[in-house]
Amino acid sequence: MPLPEYVDKAGPGIWNLRVRVQPRAKRDALDGVYQGRLKIRLKAPAVDDKANKALVLFISGLLGLKTGCVKLTSGRKNRSKSLQIESGSEPVWPGEA
Repeated sequence: MPLPEYVDKAGPGIWNLRVRVQPRAKRDALDGVYQGRLKIRLKAPAVDDKANKALVLFISGLLGLKTGCVKLTSGRKNRSKSLQIESGSEPVWPGEA
């Protein structure tokens, strides 16, 4: 099955996930795809790295991985972010299940 437009294979067991984050939302939730990125709404505010930490927790829970398997690689102070996902097998990406 081809990868979604917001995921790139980076190596054996490694994927890059591109997201667009909306902080201070009413609830944590997926909100479709925006400009080739998975859009995610987070309750956490974009201060003191709270939204970034909430993003890692949300993505790891969504993919059924430990938080150590999800790393923010770019966009620390931006709504457009990239994450590196490490897993022994390919996760079930949102929208594929």
